[in-house]
Amino acid sequence: MINDSDGAIQQMLERYNCRTRDEYVGALREILQQIALLGLWRGKFFEHAAFYGGTALRVLYGLDRYSEDLDFSLLMPDKNFSLGAYGGALRRELDSFGFDVSFEARKRNPETAIESAFLKTSTLQQLIVVKVNAGLARQLHAREILKIKLEVDTDPPGGFETESRAVLLPVPFAVRACSLPDLFAGKMHALLCRKWKTRVKGRDWYDLVWYLGHHPQLRLSHLESRLRRSGDWAGAAALTRPDLLGLLDTAITKLDVHQARQEADRFVGEKSSLELWSREFFAQIAARIETV
Repeated sequence: MINDSDGAIQQMLERYNCRTRDEYVGALREILQQIALLGLWRGKFFEHAAFYGGTALRVLYGLDRYSEDLDFSLLMPDKNFSLGAYGGALRRELDSFGFDVSFEARKRNPETAIESAFLKTSTLQQLIVVKVNAGLARQLHAREILKIKLEVDTDPPGGFETESRAVLLPVPFAVRACSLPDLFAGKMHALLCRKWKTRVKGRDWYDLVWYLGHHPQLRLSHLESRLRRSGDWAGAAALTRPDLLGLLDTAITKLDVHQARQEADRFVGEKSSLELWSREFFAQIAARIETV
C-alpha cells in the first residue's frame, strides 16, 4: 500500500514527465526544495524571513528554468540569526517523506551578512526513494552527492514588500515571499553587480527575459537600496529609471553573450529561446522595464 507521503511524492514527480537522468535529478532537487520549504514553514521560519531569488520564482510563480539554491532575506536585520536553529525542522520534514538528508551549517564569513547552510544527500539513494527505474539509476555513481544551498541575508536592504503565497504540494502550506517588483529589483541588482570575475551568470539574463515577458514591474527604491548597500550607487540624488537603463546598457555592452548562453543552457528546457540572445536583443527588450 502507498502511504500518504509516497502518494504526494509520486504526484510531485509526475508533473515533470521525466525521461532522462538529468531530468530526474532536477525533479528530485525541486521535490527536496519544496519539502525543505514545508519544514521551514512548520518551524516558523517565515515569521522572520521571506523567500526570494530564482527558486522563489520557480516554485511560486512558474519560472521555466531549474534553480539550485534556496535564498531568503530576514524581514529585519539580526546579526545573531542562525540557520542552525532550523536544521532539526528541516531534517525531520525530509525524513517524514523517506529522504535521508544531512544538514550542515556553515560558519559565517565576518565580512558578509550572509548566513548559509547545505542540505546534502546521496543522489542515487534518493532517486530510489522516488522509484526511478533501474536503468536510469545505473547511470548514477553511487557516491554522487546532491547539494542544496540555503542562504539568508541577515542585514537586508530596506524598502521591500512581502506577501503570503500558497504551495499545495507535498501538502498545502504557505510561504512568505518578497513581492514580484522587489524580486525583480533583487535580480536586477545581481545582474548589474554580481562579481564573478570573468564569468557570466547567464541565468540572470534568462530571468531578465522572463520578468519582462511576465512581470515587468520593478521597485526602483528597493533596487536603489541594494545598489547603495553594495557601493554601486553613491549619488546624492535618488535612482531614476533613466539611471537604471543607463546602468543596464553598460552591462549589455560588456556582456559576453556566448558565455551567458553556455552558462544558462543546463538550467533551461526550451533551449531554442537562447538562440535569440544578442546585445541588440537585450537592448531592445530593456525598454520594457516598468518602474514602480
